[in-house]
Amino acid sequence: MFAVIDTELLNKITEQGITFLFDYGPKLLGAAIILVIGLAVAFQVGKLLQRWLGKKDLEPPVRILIVRVARLMVMGLTLMLVLEKIGVAIAPIIAGLGVAGVGVGLALQGVLGNLMAGLLIIFTKPFRVGEYIEIHGVQGQVHAIELFSVILVHADRSRVVIPNRKIIGEILHNYGSIRQLDLSVGVAYSTDLNKALNAVNAVLARTATVLKEPVPVVGVASFGDSAVNIAIKPWTKVGDFGGAAAEVNKALAEEFRKQGIEIPFPQREIRVLNADAPSGIRAA
Repeated sequence: MFAVIDTELLNKITEQGITFLFDYGPKLLGAAIILVIGLAVAFQVGKLLQRWLGKKDLEPPVRILIVRVARLMVMGLTLMLVLEKIGVAIAPIIAGLGVAGVGVGLALQGVLGNLMAGLLIIFTKPFRVGEYIEIHGVQGQVHAIELFSVILVHADRSRVVIPNRKIIGEILHNYGSIRQLDLSVGVAYSTDLNKALNAVNAVLARTATVLKEPVPVVGVASFGDSAVNIAIKPWTKVGDFGGAAAEVNKALAEEFRKQGIEIPFPQREIRVLNADAPSGIRAA
């Protein structure tokens, strides 16, 4: 009894399987072939497009975005052809995706805002990778400009990640690829100022981290209580900014010592009044 039932069930399953293969086998095979070809085409399109865009003056994030969008479009078209091949209605799916897209867009307003701001930054180019900028009270060298954020490298080697939507519409200070040092040194009032200025210029001329163009700014800045203050404002590359100040100061100290130029220290003159009075009532 059980053997008969099993045989009948097996025959029925076999018949249904054969019928399914005859009815849907060619469709499934065609869909599989279309899927494989579509994936191969998407890969090749992305590869060729990336090679072609590499010859254009475009920022890396833009090239990556264009390549990804092209691949997604080819893969989306491939998926539609596969679904149509196996007899799935495409129109309701497209309508459902449209409704879902509205919901996703509302849920991801911040993300999409960063994306649009990133594209605007990439195309308008208010700054480039390698330049030094200051915005929102933070500053650093631009390490990467991505679709959703800008990454800065701070002077202490830490990273600052700024969402792109926080950059658009804000006041941006772009130092470019060079920065100006703001140094000063004091010399005694009896010093020959021309000699001191020449010594400063000589030090700057032989300091490797100091740029020769633009020409460093050197001059008398102010008159202090015990010294004439000389302003020293040379330019350096962004990467040399941190160590250049120490290098220049060390070289100035050695050069002034070599040429006998005095760097005075603060002095105070104290007058003692009523010197003959008892010590308890003396005034200073």
